[in-house]
Amino acid sequence: MTTQKFMGRNQLIDRLAAQVGNRDTAIGILQKRGHLKADGKTLTAEGQKRNMMTAEERAIDRATKRTGETAQNFKYNPKTNRATFRKK
Repeated sequence: MTTQKFMGRNQLIDRLAAQVGNRDTAIGILQKRGHLKADGKTLTAEGQKRNMMTAEERAIDRATKRTGETAQNFKYNPKTNRATFRKK
């Protein structure tokens, strides 16, 4: 899987480009989300924050925002790029 090599920090654009198939589409998505400025090169403050996260941290962040639960309640699966509830 090509996205598996872009799991670390500072790889937000490269990872999304690998997921969607090309860099231009990835840049458009990030601009719509407000993570990238109109020039297509400069990250916004929110984009810089997301870029400093690993893929795991971003997945857990999405899950906590969606559910309101704490980050410790989630387990990350790198194959699906999703965070799910930890089993008790």
